Amino acid sequence: MQPSRPLPHSAWQPAVVWLLPLMLLLVLLAGCASPAGAPPPEEDFGPQFTERYRLGPGDAISISIWRNPELSVSVPVRPDGHISAPLIGDVDVGGKTPEAVAEIISQRLVEFVQDPQVSVIVTGVASAEYLTRVRVTGAVRQPRSVPHRPGMTVMDLVLEAGGPTEFAAPARTRLYRTGTDPRDIDLNAILRRGDLQTNFQLRPGDVITVPERAF
Repeated sequence: MQPSRPLPHSAWQPAVVWLLPLMLLLVLLAGCASPAGAPPPEEDFGPQFTERYRLGPGDAISISIWRNPELSVSVPVRPDGHISAPLIGDVDVGGKTPEAVAEIISQRLVEFVQDPQVSVIVTGVASAEYLTRVRVTGAVRQPRSVPHRPGMTVMDLVLEAGGPTEFAAPARTRLYRTGTDPRDIDLNAILRRGDLQTNFQLRPGDVITVPERAF
């Protein structure tokens, strides 16, 4: 039997062509892998969209009526959620978007102005600070309501509240967010073991509740 001869260089080329992309793919996948213990991405908890701004007490709006500058005014939203506008009087704007308010004003101006073209622009957002706060309640040393800050997490807010009390059941903590189901948080694992699996990033309006343990 004749000894086997090495394959010519050209015979290895197809294998190399397939091998190099495979190695590159493995390297990319390794680089994208999340480190153990890292907090889950924010996308794991609810929608990412931002709702349209809705007016509240203390906000200020500018109302412009095309070709009718004498009817164009800048007014505040009163504590009762209403504004006062020329010709039409009081308008309930609380909880409504600027677009909805413009439509309401336009409909009420029809009897005074032919084909009114109305635009409403928010010039002051005093109510936004209240709407975007995050809160922690229950068995914490100092229940808090604080302005939301980008990147704020469950642990950040709980620490600002002085941490759980000796009567707390931190492993049964929950995060409440508008439009989604409550999410369980193991606050005990976060604070005592450094396990950040449930250390979710907070969004404006979130509420964290730390229950008391049963005796």
